[in-house]
Amino acid sequence: MPAQRSRTAGWRHCLNQIRDRRGSIELAVRPSMDTPGTAPRGDLLFRARVLGLEDGVIRVETPVSLGQPVEFVEGLELVAIIAVGQNRWMFHTEYLGPDQKRSLEGVPGMRLSAPKHVERCQRRRDYRIDTADLHLPDVRLWPLLEPASVIPAERLTAVDFERELDGMCGDVAPSLDEDLMPTIGPEYAGRIVNLGGGGLGLAVGVEDAGVIGRYANWWIQFELLPSVVTPVRVTARVAHRHLRSDRSLYCGLCFDFSQNPSHRQVVARQIMRAIAGLQRRQMAVRKAG
Repeated sequence: MPAQRSRTAGWRHCLNQIRDRRGSIELAVRPSMDTPGTAPRGDLLFRARVLGLEDGVIRVETPVSLGQPVEFVEGLELVAIIAVGQNRWMFHTEYLGPDQKRSLEGVPGMRLSAPKHVERCQRRRDYRIDTADLHLPDVRLWPLLEPASVIPAERLTAVDFERELDGMCGDVAPSLDEDLMPTIGPEYAGRIVNLGGGGLGLAVGVEDAGVIGRYANWWIQFELLPSVVTPVRVTARVAHRHLRSDRSLYCGLCFDFSQNPSHRQVVARQIMRAIAGLQRRQMAVRKAG
């Protein structure tokens, strides 16, 4: 009889392959179980370069967003994703603290507990395993026809976010008046797959995949509820794109602050506030038992 091989048996080999090729895994704060009536949750995936696997510990570079390292609370439970080609494994892990070793580039690292078992995802777009169902944020995006026209909208977003920090915004996302919208084309839709150091990875459905390559500059908007009420509104450029096996499109977008450099800090603070909120939520649920 032919040998029966587990479909999750090769994850260690794949992780070592990723390390040898200086590749990355993806990390998300393990979501707390939602209850009826709670606000929608926007989970975030971060790319973290693999440095090594030793003594039951996975060593990775600390994820960075817009130049700011992502800070995790020791003991925080995370969901990790290993992807090689069409194969994808997800597993639970725990943040064990900073790594004393650094990468060849001098980037600080962090230590994660190696999993006792992993679960194989059957579909490329599936981000669900036992006790972890990730809800990745949807994105609205428009071709940006006049880059300088984003300045009023970005400045108003900064004002709205400051009012939110001062407790003056409430729980309703502030809208943007039509006359303050940049000069844009028709609206399209996507979903954030991961956040990188200077932008994000976006999945675009088959119906909109063909239009992405026609424009270099885009105006994008996404929400990071419930921790951040003010939508993230920012200019982005297409850095690379890749047609996937299901004919959907993966594209890397690089945030562009050339028209309004001060907006970089606003977006960075929104992202960091969302990450901190996800961690507080998990810790509060765990403390409550």
